[in-house]
Amino acid sequence: MAALILDSGALIAIERGNRRVGALLERAARERVEVWTCATCVAQVWRDPARQARLTRALAGVVEHSLDPSRARRIGRLLAGTGTSDVVDGAVVSLGRDGDAVVTSDAVDLRRLGASAGVEIRVLAV
Repeated sequence: MAALILDSGALIAIERGNRRVGALLERAARERVEVWTCATCVAQVWRDPARQARLTRALAGVVEHSLDPSRARRIGRLLAGTGTSDVVDGAVVSLGRDGDAVVTSDAVDLRRLGASAGVEIRVLAV
C-alpha cells in the first residue's frame, strides 16, 4: 500500500485499543508506510487529550492534512456528485491515491465516494 489513511472511526478505534487497527499501524511502521488523516477527522474525535492517551500517542506519528480552499471545493463537488453530505468522508477520500488503504467505520460511503472520485483505494472496515 502507498499510504494508510485513518478516518474518524479508525481514530476512535485506536483510542479504544482496537487490536486490528493497532496491527495495521504496526505493519505500516515496519514497512515504512506513511499514515495520514485529515484535520476534520481529528476535530470529530478530539475531546480531552489527558483522557485520550492512545490517540495522542498515535497522532504523533500521523501526517495530519488540513482542509484548504481548493480541497474544500473538490470535496463539495464530490459530495454533490454522489448525493452525500458528510464533509469528513469527502475529506478522507480527497487524500486518497490509487493503491492507498483507508481504515474506516463507514466502508459503504467511502467506497462509493472513492469510486466517484476515480481513486482506487482499498477500504478496510473496523
